[in-house]
Amino acid sequence: MNVLVKPERAIAMDDYAKRGYGGRSVGFGERIGVAVVDFQLGFTDPRFPLGGAALTDRAVCNTAPLLAAARAARLPVVSCYTAYAGGDAPHWKVPPVLDELRHGSEQARLDPRIADSDYDYILCKSAPSIFFQTAAAPIFIRNRCDTIIITGCTTSGCVRASVIDAFSFGFRVIVPEDCVGDVAEGPHVANLQDVGRRYADVVDLRACLQQIAGLPRPEAI
Repeated sequence: MNVLVKPERAIAMDDYAKRGYGGRSVGFGERIGVAVVDFQLGFTDPRFPLGGAALTDRAVCNTAPLLAAARAARLPVVSCYTAYAGGDAPHWKVPPVLDELRHGSEQARLDPRIADSDYDYILCKSAPSIFFQTAAAPIFIRNRCDTIIITGCTTSGCVRASVIDAFSFGFRVIVPEDCVGDVAEGPHVANLQDVGRRYADVVDLRACLQQIAGLPRPEAI
């Protein structure tokens, strides 16, 4: 299912479509993995400067049943958080990222609604993409994944970067619209439209659950 196109963007979307953008579906492959990007308390808890966005809260709530289905099907789940010690941070233009997301802080903790430390591979990342200088790609490759469902926040930032890297690694990329979130709806919709016309299939939670339900049960990872 494609993300709904708002009327004011319809003409631009038609211009891209005329040139062939979005003219082919990626589709699910044979083996699915799930990447969960930055669903940490710093981004999901309204007590903190970067937290409390309604779209992100919706995404966390919708990702929980997706992960339950993935774990029941014994699919690999890689979840990441962003944290720094100080001088190891890149040149972010977002002061709370530099000031608040510290190793060992509460804001670096994964949201308990989606976290399962007994099952998931949990990684710390220092750049926008879950794949940049982390073990995410090797983990998925070792588990024979050809398709990555990407969830998390924010759509216009770390999710988008992760989509592009997953695409660049050669994975089929699936983004459930209701399992990713952003601060505002405009950037959320625009970025999903953009990755949907280039790199990924933008679907919904139900499509992912249906696909997982239809998979043969693999061996334990």
